[in-house]
Amino acid sequence: MALPSAFTAHLTPSERAAYGRSTRTRMSRSDHGRFEEAAERIDPVELIDRQSNTRVSELVPIRYGRMLESPFRFYRGAAAIMAADLGATAHTGLTVQLCGDAHLLNFRLLASPERHLVFDINDFDETLPGPFEWDVKRLAASFVIAGRENDFTVREQNTAVRACVGAYRRRMREFAGMRTLDVWYAQDDVDRMRKLMASSMDKETRRRTDQATAKARTRTHLQAFEKLTRPTAEGRQITPDPPLITRLRDLLTNASEEEKGIQEVVDGYRQTLSSQHRHLLRQYHLVDIARKVVGVGSVGTRCWILLLLGRDDDDPLLLQAKEAGESVLAPHVGGETFDNEGRRVVAGQRLIQTTSDIFLGWTHVVGGLDGQDRDFYVRQLRDWKGIARPETMDPSLFRLFARLCGACLARAHARSGDPVAIAAYLGGGDRFDRALAGFAQEYADRNQRDFDALGTAARSGRVQTESL
Repeated sequence: MALPSAFTAHLTPSERAAYGRSTRTRMSRSDHGRFEEAAERIDPVELIDRQSNTRVSELVPIRYGRMLESPFRFYRGAAAIMAADLGATAHTGLTVQLCGDAHLLNFRLLASPERHLVFDINDFDETLPGPFEWDVKRLAASFVIAGRENDFTVREQNTAVRACVGAYRRRMREFAGMRTLDVWYAQDDVDRMRKLMASSMDKETRRRTDQATAKARTRTHLQAFEKLTRPTAEGRQITPDPPLITRLRDLLTNASEEEKGIQEVVDGYRQTLSSQHRHLLRQYHLVDIARKVVGVGSVGTRCWILLLLGRDDDDPLLLQAKEAGESVLAPHVGGETFDNEGRRVVAGQRLIQTTSDIFLGWTHVVGGLDGQDRDFYVRQLRDWKGIARPETMDPSLFRLFARLCGACLARAHARSGDPVAIAAYLGGGDRFDRALAGFAQEYADRNQRDFDALGTAARSGRVQTESL
């Protein structure tokens, strides 16, 4: 699947562009406008159920309950279904490091290590190399599905998709003309966001954008510390809220042995950090651990909050250790394998995200609570995160957000793929943009039918649900 580009054959820019254009003979840009369902498509409920078999059984009903809240929430939890659908179709073979789950809520404001506010991809659980258009298609379909929930017209939905894909195409064209290091150093900070949107922002949109960035700066680790912990006679502890947050001591009869094991996990994780960050982490000590339910598609995977303290009880560090399983893309792309799935997540994140968390690392658990060996990746629980709320957006702001996401995805792909070949394939016109609008509408219809199928399974008792 990999492109024989400048990375392997040292082709000239002209040769790389010619390769990209020649790819149209294998898959034209208009071909992307159709979603052709596999003749023997797997039952979507069965596919979701297979994932659930490896998860914490008492939390699985919460996952189904969250997915049944709306078609968009279902879509967020159905990355495996779309991966199987895309894996059964023709593709360009123009390879990048995929996010793997590039729906619109996985783009958000984040803090860089230099304490700047940037806009970037946030979720890398499914990251693997694959055809660039798979991420673009998942992102495009998410705008149609979210737009339908806002009661936007089909025209408004398609306008958002074309804004997203057009921004991706135009920015990829910019990267195709840039020096390699300039591509690598490019990032989407708040100033660039304002510049990108300035010509399209009215006074109210500018006010809401400024409000969102200001709010993101308040979502610090100290805010999470106050929200998630409490002072006790034994010192600071994580506040339980079962089943969403359950302290380790409440899950085990012999918590001291498990805490000893998790301390060993922390020590192992520390070795995956750079030397200066290992030194920084040694200045903290572990004081409490809890299991936390996170997200929609991730519900039921093992996710731990680790509370560490430095100088005193007012000097906290909150880490999240999240289970990393095989990517949903793996059965459909092949390629490199990793000895640790947490390492896969971290490697992919560092490749396509410009400003990764300084505490990002991975580890391995031998014989966890269920006796199974598992891989994890670790990062800070919260640091200046600003999350979009598409349900509050009007069509104009929705379209602007789509432009931001499309441009951001192009930057991520340009770091790992060949922007010259991809830009040449996409061309200067809007044929690909229009095709993706058609695909997104067809896939949103498919997503609705899959959502209805899960609802039928819940009503029949085939799956159990819990609303939390």
